[in-house]
Amino acid sequence: MRKLNPVIPFEPVPAKTIPDRAEWIHQIKWDGVRVLCYFGGREIRLFNRKKNERTAVFPELQAVTKCTAAESFILDGEVIALDQNGRPSFHDVMRRDGIRQPDRIKAAMKNIPIYYMIFDLIYCNGQWLNDRPLQERLDRLAAIVTPSERIQLTPVHRDGPALFHTVKKMGLEGIVSKDSGSRYMIGGQNADWRKIKNYKDLIAVIGGVAYHSDIVRSVLLGLYDEQGRLIYIGRCGTGNLTMAEWQAFTQFIVPLITDTMPFAGRPPGSKGVRWLEPRITVRVKYINWAGHALRQPSIQAFVGRDPEKCRIKDDHHENFR
Repeated sequence: MRKLNPVIPFEPVPAKTIPDRAEWIHQIKWDGVRVLCYFGGREIRLFNRKKNERTAVFPELQAVTKCTAAESFILDGEVIALDQNGRPSFHDVMRRDGIRQPDRIKAAMKNIPIYYMIFDLIYCNGQWLNDRPLQERLDRLAAIVTPSERIQLTPVHRDGPALFHTVKKMGLEGIVSKDSGSRYMIGGQNADWRKIKNYKDLIAVIGGVAYHSDIVRSVLLGLYDEQGRLIYIGRCGTGNLTMAEWQAFTQFIVPLITDTMPFAGRPPGSKGVRWLEPRITVRVKYINWAGHALRQPSIQAFVGRDPEKCRIKDDHHENFR
């Protein structure tokens, strides 16, 4: 028996283009929680990317030992939850990941089932594999893991553009491209692994602002629903705007500041926010929706759209139920 201490996992770097060389492989970027699974011969222990333990949070993953033919191992993967359409839901997996009361775990296992998508093997049968090429690690991973309903191996694709096209069509987060000869740099990050995200965009209305040192540094965004109510969809930071543009914006909005909140419901964490008459619109890039708010929103530009035309579309409805 050997106790395996948690490590900080290897991270991909952001990229805008997909490598097209033959030695690169491509995998779906799951919209979940990074979890490494440690087995020293006695019990499974789970830790996230920050080395915080999650063993009690995801008891289902004790079943990994039944699927893995090895005396000891460290698996790297993503814990995901699925929405009603069968797509990874970051909102739901974060609800699971946030549970700390033991008496709530059993109900959560039923209400928010999780899946473990394994994509790397960095230790096996007493031997560290992090200095071995990725393809060798993947071959050994496939040899020791027999997938089950909840424990899966992340498929490998050779055609990156085709996979990204599928990901966009399905509305998934993106892909990770990896050099098949790459080593696993524990605690590191380099361009041997690259994440290409499937960003979406929309035009939203600014309904409030937050200041830092008397300069606006973030805005509160909304879209109108069918009843003409401005629905809060999230807070957005600097994005592509420069400090000079934020300074100019701070002066420009002074006549629009109001004591009347324009949103149908009070946004969370709105203490200290100044409300604006909803007249200014911006183009926003984002990954997806987490609950009722945009995830990773970034302002791209101010646009001259009629605010009343910035509405919740049919493909947004499911995020506001």
